[in-house]
Amino acid sequence: MTRREPLNREKVLDAALALAAEEGLKGLSMRKLAKTLGVEAMALYNHVQNKTDILDGIAERVYSGIERADADSPWPERIRVTALNIYRALARHPVVPMALATDEANPDSLRALQPLDDLIGALYEAGFDDGGVRQTLGALNSLIFGSLLLTTVGFTMPRRGEAEQEQAELYLRRVDPAVLPNFSRAIPALKAVDPERDFARALDLLISGLVSAATSEPGTA
Repeated sequence: MTRREPLNREKVLDAALALAAEEGLKGLSMRKLAKTLGVEAMALYNHVQNKTDILDGIAERVYSGIERADADSPWPERIRVTALNIYRALARHPVVPMALATDEANPDSLRALQPLDDLIGALYEAGFDDGGVRQTLGALNSLIFGSLLLTTVGFTMPRRGEAEQEQAELYLRRVDPAVLPNFSRAIPALKAVDPERDFARALDLLISGLVSAATSEPGTA
């Protein structure tokens, strides 16, 4: 008989991340996870407290892969690199931003909070006061999570199949240019989706606004 390797927290989180990727947040349960690992559900509690602990652990693992920006680069570049790296890490594991957005995960480890601290540090260096940091950080988070929501169809649903694509094409062909001239004109551009490119472009526009605000608004240096 092949001897099963001892279970540990890392193996539990590995399996949980894979299961959540397949079945979404609702499909991730202690029972299903235990079945995947070939153990009784009670065995999991030796390594994780509950589902929330699992989701926090998964989120921390994803955040641990976020590369930090060069600390000596200008603050706008640090914001761009940090935000883009956060986006890329979360886009690879859509279940994580869903857990964060729905408050099912709220990791508070140093590694999980480091990207946030880097963004805040760059904003303070730009000269924003406390209120300005709160507002601009909110704008950055809205852009990151909003972009992920739009490009992953609600985070957990698979991308459109052929039938759904055909239905969408049929709908768009019925749009009357005489009634909706602007929407009709934009359809080809709206269909040409490149999620990361589009996010990077929107991020650049936001950072341009931050640079302008940092030099012209009260509460900044």
